[in-house]
Amino acid sequence: MTQTQILDIRGMTCAACSARVEKILTKQAGVAQASVNLAAEKARVEYDPARVSLRALIAAVEKIGYQALLPRPEKADEDRLRREKAVRVLRAKTVVSALFAVPLLYIAMAPMLTRWVTLPYPPALDPMNYPLLYALAEIALVIPVVCAGHRFYAVGFRALWMRSPNMDSLIAVGTSAAVLYSLFNTIQISRGHFAAVNALYFETAGVIITLILLGKTLEARSKGKTGEAIKKLMGLAPKTAILLQDGAEREIPIGDVVTGDVLVVRPGAKIPVDGVVLEGRTAVDESMLTGESMPVDKQAGDPVYAASLNTTGSVTFRAEKVGADTALAQIIRLVEDAQGSKAPIANLADKVSGVFVPIVCGIALLAGVAWFIAGRLHPDILRLSDAAQAFSPIQGGAAPLTFALVVFISVLVIACPCALGLATPTAIMVGTGKGAEHGILIKSGEALETAHKISTVVFDKTGTVTEGKPAVTDLLGPPDLLSLAASVEKLSEHPLGQAVVAAAQETFPAADFRSVTGMGVEAAVQGKQVRVGRAAYANAPEGEGADLAAQGKTPLFVSFDGVFAGVIAVADVVKPSSQAAIEALRGMGVEVVMITGDNRRTAEAIARQVGIDRVLAEVMPQDKANEIRQLQREGKIVAMVGDGINDAPALAQADVGIAIGSGTDVAMESADIVLMRSDLTDVPTAIQLSKRTIRNIKQNLFWAFGYNVVGIPVAAGLLHLFGGPLLNPIFAAAAMSLSSVSVLTNALRLKRFHPFPGKKEGRSLSAHPSEPSKQRKAGRLS
Repeated sequence: MTQTQILDIRGMTCAACSARVEKILTKQAGVAQASVNLAAEKARVEYDPARVSLRALIAAVEKIGYQALLPRPEKADEDRLRREKAVRVLRAKTVVSALFAVPLLYIAMAPMLTRWVTLPYPPALDPMNYPLLYALAEIALVIPVVCAGHRFYAVGFRALWMRSPNMDSLIAVGTSAAVLYSLFNTIQISRGHFAAVNALYFETAGVIITLILLGKTLEARSKGKTGEAIKKLMGLAPKTAILLQDGAEREIPIGDVVTGDVLVVRPGAKIPVDGVVLEGRTAVDESMLTGESMPVDKQAGDPVYAASLNTTGSVTFRAEKVGADTALAQIIRLVEDAQGSKAPIANLADKVSGVFVPIVCGIALLAGVAWFIAGRLHPDILRLSDAAQAFSPIQGGAAPLTFALVVFISVLVIACPCALGLATPTAIMVGTGKGAEHGILIKSGEALETAHKISTVVFDKTGTVTEGKPAVTDLLGPPDLLSLAASVEKLSEHPLGQAVVAAAQETFPAADFRSVTGMGVEAAVQGKQVRVGRAAYANAPEGEGADLAAQGKTPLFVSFDGVFAGVIAVADVVKPSSQAAIEALRGMGVEVVMITGDNRRTAEAIARQVGIDRVLAEVMPQDKANEIRQLQREGKIVAMVGDGINDAPALAQADVGIAIGSGTDVAMESADIVLMRSDLTDVPTAIQLSKRTIRNIKQNLFWAFGYNVVGIPVAAGLLHLFGGPLLNPIFAAAAMSLSSVSVLTNALRLKRFHPFPGKKEGRSLSAHPSEPSKQRKAGRLS
């Protein structure tokens, strides 16, 4: 029996790191599956506790140089502060590095630019007259920069030692090669070989480190923004609760509340945990859970949920679910699981990331050796044209070793596994977070990806397309028809009768109530003998109410003192959002199907109201999954939308199961997406969000792959072969930093996502109609 565990992974810097952690976890005996999300810094491990312990998994991760921790929701604030501190430290290092790298670059480059422009320059540092002083000044300036970027060397060389090189390894090797080669040439200068002053590359190492630190700072800030949805959800919960014990009230931390505690909530305070009201009446704003913009009335026996806002009265309630069991905690867990999951579209990037760094190291070494050999055999091949020198670190000709070193460093520095590793998870994090903001809980990256390919949406009828409970829709009769009929029906327990009672604005006392099985009910009301029931029972003319029955409605016939008086039509009414949702889906080119166990006449009447063309009627609950399977055999990607226990098999069978939030727990467990608002317009919104997210991922992957496919050959000297410039390692470092930031920035564009124009925010669609439309009622009275 396997179980799933989420681990916080610290110390990962690029896609090669996440690939390494994922590989080591997957190799452990008893691990069925493991996936590591670089953007979220989390690992999701499915393992058999009987074969491998959680402690052993953590130890395996720590053995390869990373830190694995069990997530602790109560420490969310500490984690946020840790991330904010990391950004501040990176920013400080970047500033320190830049303060020394800018003058270093100026000292190194100004003498080279004299043929084009005259810049102020200290005579004592003139490389032609004082080469040793010039070299020592560069060493003095590069040392603080290297210290600021010491982590690249500590992590990079350790990863190399453990035979799992990462992006830090590329930076460490590249800049170390530049510094060591420059130190060697400084020694040569001190021995009188002054020509070696032309082969100093301290500024290359200094500027590379500064640009990488700048890129890491921007990346850390952007990654923090991708998880804002989770932070907002976590911030909803109050930090304390008021405990009522032995008649006295005292404030306690939220973590100390246990099941069974009696808690007090005053007006304006948030509900601390899930529970049931014991005393008091109030109205609670539950919009954070349901999207219902109007407060919900609560009294003894009603449920209340953590983080919802108590608006009017004080209530006392008993804690039923605390900590990780609350509805809010479950929502947070769903969103975290989704953000930590992988979409199939990321598979190629993951495979490439796993071998990327070793391949780049090989290319850098091969290119450097090739140019060294070519330069020794044909020295003129290393000479740069005047135009090319403006963009190159080498002026005129160069020694083969110098040229080869520049190529080697450029290839190492320009390669960017980070862009590949961040392309998919950042978009999924922002996409699923944006879904949560709109009350759409997407459980996995796979569901998010599949949703964009949906070609057919199948709606369950009862409780999904319709409200799921009967309501009065039409009245044909005198003005007092409804109130007199309701006066009789209020003594009945029949669901249709209760719908009549709910619709009536007033009722009267009734006497001599009698129920005739299979026919109807009657009683004396206001001096009249009122009957409500079948046509024959109320002496209705033949054919009366046939048009209502043809519309899928149930006509209730009413007579006063044995004389037919009128008809009250009752039906399971369509939700206000159904037609708009179906129109939106059809506008997107999605086929819409309705499935129900109800009779065909009623089903087709409902379908006509909302604009559904294809109806699967009289389908038994156990056969719904077979109908979904049949649609899939037709080559369609099918989404099933339902709310009941009987929908669970069909939700599981569908390519994407979508459960209505007001439905059963079984349905929500079986679904891939949960609509918390019970608003059907969230179905096209979910598909629209999926399309936008997948398009964003494809853009990110295109730029990540394209950048490396183009950048690495250019760094290897491809342009120089055709008379072009040799890429300066400084420009390579700038391009590498920008590639990661551009991918993150593109993913953050998803935060601007808005639902389709027809959707109304904050509207509740779970409230049942209590009376028929006034306009319709007036128009049908006779």
